[in-house]
Amino acid sequence: MVNFEDFEKLDIRVGTILEATNFDKAKRPAYKLKIDFGEEIGIKNSSAQITNLYSLEELAGKQILAVVNFPKKQIADFMSEVLVLGTYSKEGVVLIRPDKKVDNGDKLG
Repeated sequence: MVNFEDFEKLDIRVGTILEATNFDKAKRPAYKLKIDFGEEIGIKNSSAQITNLYSLEELAGKQILAVVNFPKKQIADFMSEVLVLGTYSKEGVVLIRPDKKVDNGDKLG
């Protein structure tokens, strides 16, 4: 069972995807994302298995939510620095996003 103090340890922030590219070396289909989390956190990289529902062209400019305080994870030749959040649906992963434009770096509270 997780308690509220455990949840508070997660640093979940809003970021804007600047760039998305194919991640050909990933074991499962994925994109490499470059995400801007604002001045405090900066630009971070992430690998995301969201190829079923999102094209590369539509990702730039989308705001997303991500956990920014997990340890970095090496995936093939790429270092993923944040965990982009999404829900698992029948069709694939659906990104968790604010429904209004907010500042990069805003914290989930």
